[in-house]
Amino acid sequence: MRLNSPHMNIITKACMKASRPLIRDYGEVDNLQVSTKGPGDFVSSADKRTERILIEELQKAHPDYGIITEETGIINKSNIKNRWIIDPIDGTMNFLNGIPQFAISIGYEEENEIKCGVIFNPIMNEMFCAEKGNGAYLNNSRIRVSNKKNIRDALLVTGGPKHASKIKDKIFSEYVNVSKHVSNVRKFGSAALDMAYVACGRFDGYWQRELNYWDIAAGIIILKEAGGFLNFFEPDNNAPLKKNILASNSNIHSQLTDLIVKKNIE
Repeated sequence: MRLNSPHMNIITKACMKASRPLIRDYGEVDNLQVSTKGPGDFVSSADKRTERILIEELQKAHPDYGIITEETGIINKSNIKNRWIIDPIDGTMNFLNGIPQFAISIGYEEENEIKCGVIFNPIMNEMFCAEKGNGAYLNNSRIRVSNKKNIRDALLVTGGPKHASKIKDKIFSEYVNVSKHVSNVRKFGSAALDMAYVACGRFDGYWQRELNYWDIAAGIIILKEAGGFLNFFEPDNNAPLKKNILASNSNIHSQLTDLIVKKNIE
């Protein structure tokens, strides 16, 4: 089955158009202008151009929709019913270092629920997509989460902390604790792709603190439609776009929750 709803077609077209110059930039990263948003937090001219192309394409289709983007912020604040959630390059550090582990991520939100989304790695030519009720796909092939049943056999993925994080010690301590109870833990540097990889069974579970909504919006619907479970924990009511997330297949979800949230696995 191919996903071809109007919103999905709009997202896919925008991703493909933005990816062409991004692929060229990837081969010439030494020539890009790079600035810092904060300690250890970089933004390149490729991020800005990719975001501009995505916004132009999405606004061309629906000029009245709201948009939340990593670099520009919130556009059309008055429309909170229909919103595009954009991360132009999720995994900028990988991109700038010539590591092909980054993606364009776009989710479409309607009345506070993600209805469809796309995560596209242009270098690997892998497009993960999903629509509510219609399943999740990788390049038009149906995907499902893994069937691993025991947390001790699970291969997990995580990310962080960023340089400016105020909870580095907590995150590192959590990593050490989790690694004692699972088969292994990986860190790839792109939250969007981490969630997509759980959705297609490459990883069995994923957790990360201090994420932004645009990092995971598309991944939420892709993971759910692939049969995965997810929940947000320890919410910060003062920062609603900041998220701590835990995601996995259904078999190990309660075990992973116990390990990370309840911390009661011996």
